[in-house]
Amino acid sequence: MAVPISQMWTVATYVLKKRLAGEKKYPLVLMLEPLFRCNLACAGCGKVQYPPHILKKQLSPAECFAAVEECGVPMVSLPGGEPLLHPDIVEIVNGLIARKKYIYLCTNALELKKRLPEFTPSKYLTFSVHLDGQREHHDMSVCREGGYDLAVEGIKEAVARGFRVTTNATFFDGTDPNSVRAFFDEVMSMGVEGIVLSPGYSYEKAPDQQHFLGRAKTRRLFRAILSNRKKSWKFNMSPLFLEFLMGKRNYECTAWGSPAYNIFGWQKPCYLLQDGYVDTFQELLDTTDWENYGTASGNPKCANCMVSCGYEPTAVSAGFGSLSGFFAMAKAALFGTYADKGALDLLNNHTTFVAQRDHFVHVDSITTAAKLEETRA
Repeated sequence: MAVPISQMWTVATYVLKKRLAGEKKYPLVLMLEPLFRCNLACAGCGKVQYPPHILKKQLSPAECFAAVEECGVPMVSLPGGEPLLHPDIVEIVNGLIARKKYIYLCTNALELKKRLPEFTPSKYLTFSVHLDGQREHHDMSVCREGGYDLAVEGIKEAVARGFRVTTNATFFDGTDPNSVRAFFDEVMSMGVEGIVLSPGYSYEKAPDQQHFLGRAKTRRLFRAILSNRKKSWKFNMSPLFLEFLMGKRNYECTAWGSPAYNIFGWQKPCYLLQDGYVDTFQELLDTTDWENYGTASGNPKCANCMVSCGYEPTAVSAGFGSLSGFFAMAKAALFGTYADKGALDLLNNHTTFVAQRDHFVHVDSITTAAKLEETRA
């Protein structure tokens, strides 16, 4: 099983306590961004386009701990930017471990092999390595040749040292599902605990606006990728969320399930959109007009979104919030291979997923944005 029993139990009891207490809006994982600075400039990223004086700023360990304690989450994701560039990242990680929080340190792994001796393996710490597919595809995605090989070196070293390791992939328009399935074989052979994946989100600040997926394309792509599944593939995600990506379930966004905190404060309404900032988590809950977000709202910024930070909390709450949800989750986790002849036909029809994504994207060369297909149905 990709997610350890102790972690599942912690999340399950947390959700049940919130349900019994009658709380309708509660966080599951804090998206804690200690900095925006990075050693890559990926064309699909909306975080590294800030001016230099912003990129130089970072949260202190005390600010990180205060945010975690304020919202009370069982899990913390440390994205960025590149967290391993933070001079106090070891202190931050150790402090979160001492608080018994399950941590996903998201990293492109360019610095991972060098920094590993500073960390201690723990069931609470997972290195979530950004790996967007096989070598050529990943290097195009991160706009750096050789990025894949450096990441794989870091993964293998971390696994050898006894750390929990997952891979974290974002897929865009033009992704070849056959290549993704081969990629799953590759990463599982490296000894990783599991795979995390998500469709890309069209950040307003992202230089490349031409390759984000609409919802219909997302379902078609993930149906092809995740149907007829190999038993050797392990996913460090809610199986119900994966079914949502495949078009088998309908969920609404619960953005409060993955609140974001960074150098500006608590970000409204979510990790992906920037509609203002507030000083406290309670203020985020109380002052955000949640009905104005999600696909049902008609908000064009949300129309094509199926990203994990908005929809996986919904799936997790559905899975642990009722007996029927729990049995559906267990069935999907234990027996879900999803035989689907139609999905095999999609894999064999190579033109279905063709897009012009056969070259490195230079961030200074993109000046226009393509209109995403509107597929809220």
